[in-house]
Amino acid sequence: MELYTRTLGDWLEHWAEATPDKEYIVYSDRNLRFTWRQFNERVDNMAKGLLAIGVKRNTHVGIWAGNVPDWLTFLYACAKIGAVAVTVNTNYKQAELEYLCQNSDMHTLCIVNGDRGSDDYVNMVYAMLPELKSSQRGYLKSKRFPCMKNVIYIGQEKYRGMYNTSEILLLGSNVEDDELTEAKKQVDCHDTVNMQYTSGTTGFPKGVMLTHYNISNNGFLTGEHMKFTSDDKLCVCVPLFHCFGVVLATMNCLTHGCTQVMVERFDPLLVLASIHKERCTALYGVPTMFIAELNHPMFDMFDLSSLRTGIMAGSLCPVELMKKVEEKMFMKVTSVYGLTEAAPGMTATRLDDPFDVRCNTVGRDFEFTEVRVIDPETGEECPIGVQGEMCNRGYNTMKGYYKNPEATAEVIDRNGFLHSGDLGVKDKDGNYRITGRIKDMIIRGGENIYPREIEEFLYQMEGIKDVQVAGIPSKKYGEAVGAFIILHKGIEMNEFDVREFCTGKIARYKIPKYIFFVDEFPMTGSGKIQKFKLKDIGLELCQKHGIEII
Repeated sequence: MELYTRTLGDWLEHWAEATPDKEYIVYSDRNLRFTWRQFNERVDNMAKGLLAIGVKRNTHVGIWAGNVPDWLTFLYACAKIGAVAVTVNTNYKQAELEYLCQNSDMHTLCIVNGDRGSDDYVNMVYAMLPELKSSQRGYLKSKRFPCMKNVIYIGQEKYRGMYNTSEILLLGSNVEDDELTEAKKQVDCHDTVNMQYTSGTTGFPKGVMLTHYNISNNGFLTGEHMKFTSDDKLCVCVPLFHCFGVVLATMNCLTHGCTQVMVERFDPLLVLASIHKERCTALYGVPTMFIAELNHPMFDMFDLSSLRTGIMAGSLCPVELMKKVEEKMFMKVTSVYGLTEAAPGMTATRLDDPFDVRCNTVGRDFEFTEVRVIDPETGEECPIGVQGEMCNRGYNTMKGYYKNPEATAEVIDRNGFLHSGDLGVKDKDGNYRITGRIKDMIIRGGENIYPREIEEFLYQMEGIKDVQVAGIPSKKYGEAVGAFIILHKGIEMNEFDVREFCTGKIARYKIPKYIFFVDEFPMTGSGKIQKFKLKDIGLELCQKHGIEII
């Protein structure tokens, strides 16, 4: 096993030459299929089109779209000419969009017209850039966004001041191949290729600078852990704007030459149908996605026997859910633990790991990295079995936060270790367990309580579909335990049932003081639960129902 110095463009051209007629990208629902050669040709034309509108090395190009067919075309087109693809969360509202465009010094923004049920992206862009409506395309001059020069609409529709995809491709056809060849020669594997803004679960989002070397090797090793070959077909229903989609999925397929079966926006029925029709061998998802698939009323209609493996990650994965996925979906579930700043994988379980290891740990270090559990107080490495902060050093560490050396220095220490903010424990076999987040920890009357432990316990209660635990302010104890529960359809339950289930099985101070039955959790666009918002929701529910906070 080795680390590769190929750029993303090098990898794409490698497979376009080695397996030109093999399917690379498939949208099963519309029977849209690209072979490696076809896709590489489209990327080259798009890259030349970007050159024609002034995009060059180190230019920042935003992609604001769900998993549409040309999302990856723009990513690789940027990669080939040394530009940086800036991923934009599809759930962003006006202020968040404007913050990101300003903070990232964005030059070109590629958009669709919003996901189903979301805001109108076109009108949001016009609100941000009113000059667009009276500007000739390519000549935008914005007072508030001086770096912004172009907006590209991903599709055939025409909007004032914006290019559309076919116009960019047409412009590209008039650019000499030599110009693209010259641009490609300047690209190095240690250049930033992708900038992702952290989900913003705490503080303002920061632009994480990730290189070709960071993400292609992390994707490659992720695939190796699941024994991927070019014969595999991976169903990708996680968003591409997040590391889970663009690295663990796309970079895995790119480095193994396998087929990427895309789902444009998550729909459990479409996922099941895509696996069935394309005979997918692997599937990724966050826990809530697997819950939706398993509980779909048409689940039994589909043949999922082609599945062999996949990843459940993105948030802490309940053991009971992993067992159900293994039994009913015929796949050995692995997990990857990390964060965007680690491109993103630090540790992973392997396909050959025993069931207990795959279910109850996040595996061991990625190859070519060092993972340490460090005592937050002393900075020393913790002994086996002692909890500390999960930290990582290696090829996968980000270049830093864009234009923010102070924030970079806060998370990467003088020894080069990236600090995750997560608490974990290493066992005698070298596997890690994530025990919580430093800021998630509930301190009740001096007792440290880790939400993960209570969530795993409550998940075993029949009728509970999903559960999150967070601290609720308490006058007496500082914090009290609050449980937010989503029930299976048709189940009736009250707070006394939950407390009775807990009594005698977990310590009294861990039994939830406040129990709330909810329909959903506050989520980031990448499927992570925003724990910090649960506290406020709990306080609101207490007030609404006349529950006194003590």
